[in-house]
Parts: sequence; C-alpha cells; structure tokens
Amino acid sequence: MKKVAILQSDYIPWKGYFDIINKVDEFILYDDMQYTRRDWRNRNQIKTANGMQWLTIPVDTKGKYHQKINETKVSSHKWAQEHVRAIQLSYAHAPFYKEYAPVIGELYAKAEELEMLSDINYLFLKKLCELFGIQTKITWSSDYTLAEGKTERLAELVKSAGGSYYLSGPAAKDYIVDEVFEKAGIELEYMSYEGYPEYPQLHGDFVHQVSALDLLFMTGPDAHKYMLSF
Repeated sequence: MKKVAILQSDYIPWKGYFDIINKVDEFILYDDMQYTRRDWRNRNQIKTANGMQWLTIPVDTKGKYHQKINETKVSSHKWAQEHVRAIQLSYAHAPFYKEYAPVIGELYAKAEELEMLSDINYLFLKKLCELFGIQTKITWSSDYTLAEGKTERLAELVKSAGGSYYLSGPAAKDYIVDEVFEKAGIELEYMSYEGYPEYPQLHGDFVHQVSALDLLFMTGPDAHKYMLSF
C-alpha cells in the first residue's frame, strides 16, 4: 500500500507538518492552488524573550488576488538577513544552535537569491527533512494532471501517484467528501496531532505551534523523540 499526503507549502512549518511527510511514501506539494494571505504560506512563528514573533517573507500580492502559490514572488530580498538576526537573538543560547546555525545560515543565503515563494519553502523543507531523518519522496502537484472538483482532484492526485491511501491534515475534514475516496478505492485517514510530548524550550511557557526550527535548535539529534511519526 503506497501512502500519499498532499499539502500546500509552508514557510519552515511546525513539527506536525513534518510528521505528515514522514508518515507517507510520497508527499505532494499542492502549490498550484490559490495563494492565501495572512496564512502559513509565507510566514511562521518563533519564540523570543518578548513573546511569539512572526517571521514573514514579503511577497507581491497587490492586484493579484487569484495568483497561485507557485506564481507568488518575493517583493524584497532584505527579509533573509532579518530572519537570520531574529533567529540568532532568540536561539543563541539553545543547546544545538551552534551546531545547526551554519546550516540554517547557508539556507538563508541561498533563499535570498530566489524569487519564488514555492522555491524558498521547498529549499527549507528538503533540508529540514534531511536534518530530521525523513526520507520521503517530495513531488509537486504540477507534476500530475489535475481533475476538476476539490475532493476529486485530491483523489486523482493520489491515484496518479500510484497511491491507495491518503493521509490528510485534520482541517480538511471541513471540505473533503469522504465518499469520493471510497469510490476511488482509496483509504482515507486524517492526521491527529494529539499526544505530542513537551521538550525543553526557551522563553517562557511551552508552545507546540512554532516553527520546527525551535525543535531543531532545542533537541538536535533527539528531535524524533518529540515527534509522532518515528
């Protein structure tokens, strides 16, 4: 049974995103979907001494209400160094910051040269998968022919990838029509984020919903112990 998951790309997403990737055989980036503003596509949060802070990639959206994620361009290249500085201020005293800071810094240097948001998200996603020991194949929905209909398109993507099992994010329960997967002979399961253990964090009370950089800098090679898919 080949397992498939399909999600829009996020900017350095939280650990739950990586758990979904690790639980399947092929992960499809759904970046030919419409870009949504004030969402996770171009931003995420880190913990700081002054509370939660957004790291946001500036993108060009003026007059482009229907552009796709993979059509969305960065509007300024100053963001990369700003994010590097914010991360350093927040995590300089984290147990594994010195070990991983050069790797993350190199990623930002490469990201600074990229124009498309999807390419930046993919760059970070691939490297963090490697650092977390995740070997899942990552492809793009644009690699496949897309069907009409919200649920029908997902089911067809799974079939086109040779899958017979679809792992969905829990939020998709609001719109997925389960019967479409049943008729297609595809087993449907929704990811549960219940049961995450806490790990040592800097800056106050524990927070699960932060960029996976937090987990990396705080736990290093033991990150898998605080995830659900290992």
